[in-house]
Amino acid sequence: QVQLAESGGGLVQAGGSLRLSCAASGSIFSINAMGWYRQAPGKQRELVATITSGGSTNYADSVKGRFTISRDNAKNTVYLQMNNLKPEDTASYYCNADIKHYSSGYPVTSREWGQGTQVTVSS
Repeated sequence: QVQLAESGGGLVQAGGSLRLSCAASGSIFSINAMGWYRQAPGKQRELVATITSGGSTNYADSVKGRFTISRDNAKNTVYLQMNNLKPEDTASYYCNADIKHYSSGYPVTSREWGQGTQVTVSS
């Protein structure tokens, strides 16, 4: 089994910064793409940013220039640096990763999700 564990959420004033972390653990062989999504109350989950194993990144237009996604492959961890936060960034943030791991002794690839971390930006 593999797990993703997020940390770093909290309450911040508009214009402030937060850094989210998401660490993968378990019988991991390799990790391909990793990403961050968010879901505000009453809204659908939306893509925030993704990063490939080679470091190529993709961002939602709403966060370009303010958020930066990065990863540490040695630590199986993905980060989201969020600067100049706005009230509309308030949401639960979820990380995901395409992980090749071992299940009953056989390699399988699955998309795993973290449990989410709350980010609240006050005006």
